[in-house]
Amino acid sequence: MTIFSKIIAGDIPCYKIAEDDRYFAFLDINPVAKGHVLVVPKQETDYLFDLDDTLLSGMTLFAKRIAKAQKKAIACRRIGVAVLGMEVPHAHIHLIPLNQETDLNFFKPKQSFSPDEMQAIAAAIRAELE
Repeated sequence: MTIFSKIIAGDIPCYKIAEDDRYFAFLDINPVAKGHVLVVPKQETDYLFDLDDTLLSGMTLFAKRIAKAQKKAIACRRIGVAVLGMEVPHAHIHLIPLNQETDLNFFKPKQSFSPDEMQAIAAAIRAELE
């Protein structure tokens, strides 16, 4: 069972943004930027492109809904999308608020926010979900 499956199951706490019967979105605890969200399928599959077409396309539409809420809640020019999938063997999409292209850099030092700040960021994004 991956760490993401444990988060989905509620065994590990997270700052949840949204979920439905197939997908789950939560704040990254080692964010590249304020409001960095991970979108995962509840089905544990290692590689994004091993998901069947229906699950993959649905995940993209779920991520789009989250990204629109992020854009309203976090001061940024765009929401960047990254698929790396090397650190956790569970398909996931990174949604990262950007003001310039160099903001999408996983090698720069990660940002740190207090639990209260993380809760406030998650609440702000949730409040913008349509």
